[in-house]
Amino acid sequence: MASLNVSVVSADREVWTGVASQVVARTVEGEIGILSGHEPFLALLAQGEVRVTAADGAKVTVDAEGGFLSVDHDNVTIVAGKAVLV
Repeated sequence: MASLNVSVVSADREVWTGVASQVVARTVEGEIGILSGHEPFLALLAQGEVRVTAADGAKVTVDAEGGFLSVDHDNVTIVAGKAVLV
C-alpha cells in the first residue's frame, strides 16, 4: 500500500510526524482528503480538526487553527499557528 510522509507542526513545536495512509483537513474552501498520489496542492487551513490515519491504522487527531497545508510527492506538511493533539 502506498503511503504519505506527514508532518504537523505549530508555530513553536512539532506536533506529529509519521507515515500515514490518509489525511483529512479543513481548509478555507472546505474539507479535503489526501491519499497517496495526490496532485501537488497548497491551501490555507481553517480552524478545525486534522485527521490522520497512520500507516498502522491508528487514528491521530490534531486541533489546528490557521496556517497552511502543502502536498508534494506524497509529502504532506501542515504548518498551523496553533496545533494540539486531541
